[in-house]
Amino acid sequence: MVEEAIEVLSTVNSKPIGTLKNVNPATTVKEIKKEIHSLKKSLKPQRLELRLEAKGKGLRDDSTIQASGVKGRVYVKDLGPQIGWKTVFLVEYAGPLVVYLWMYQRPWLFYGDGAGARPMHLTAHIAAGCWTFHYAKRLLETLFVHRFSHATMPLMNLFRNSAYYWLFTAYVAYHINHPLYTSPCQMQVYGGLAAFLFCEFGNLSIHLALRNLRPAGTSVRKIPVATGNPFTWLFNHVSCPNYTYEFGSWLSFTIMTQCLPAGIFALAGMYQMTVWALGKHRAYKKEFSNYPRSRKSIIPFIL
Repeated sequence: MVEEAIEVLSTVNSKPIGTLKNVNPATTVKEIKKEIHSLKKSLKPQRLELRLEAKGKGLRDDSTIQASGVKGRVYVKDLGPQIGWKTVFLVEYAGPLVVYLWMYQRPWLFYGDGAGARPMHLTAHIAAGCWTFHYAKRLLETLFVHRFSHATMPLMNLFRNSAYYWLFTAYVAYHINHPLYTSPCQMQVYGGLAAFLFCEFGNLSIHLALRNLRPAGTSVRKIPVATGNPFTWLFNHVSCPNYTYEFGSWLSFTIMTQCLPAGIFALAGMYQMTVWALGKHRAYKKEFSNYPRSRKSIIPFIL
């Protein structure tokens, strides 16, 4: 392979940072970040994002210079202070667990001194159990299941993500644990509970299937396919069934509790997950020429 020189420029004002000489086309983006750090010590490799254009999309760390389409120059964006993905997930998922159980177990702190003496409806207890199960599952998945393609994310994401989860938790918990909360009929409660548990186990099954696609310590990408687990058969219809099941869980929780804030939380989550799913679906189709064309992104046959 013919080695080449690569000019390094800033995404802020296209100001030259320096030139990397004799770069092998097989060199990875991650290795180039280390070379850029040697040019300018203030640019830490874990904070950098490389782009073909100043306002373009970031290049993957495991991609080579040749495969990424780098032609003589590359733009560098300093992403600012970073924090580990696992740390962010643990913080943003632990918060809802603590906040919800705090409001559930200490109602007098939020509704007045007499609230603790009033009996809580069985549905409120079931809802607390479901909420605890969901976020305990997420914490355990973060520790033992998920494999992250990127080691870090911008530090500010921690505050944004945590605010979303923590504040929505307080909003939902306040209404379901309220002394005046009115439960729907038993059939609706137990039907919603069954659907919630079904979707939770479906979500876990998808996460396990995705984990098995990526060997430990790598960022290898493969086409996700259904396995012998029936919960994974949803891969035959959508690219991101984990999001489908996630929305199904919160829709079921909303039906079970008949709580408007829970419904708003479900819709807000569905909107964000749809954005993510559409992006991942496009990436799959672009990366794999043999990707199943009949698949949708998140809702079978529709979206």
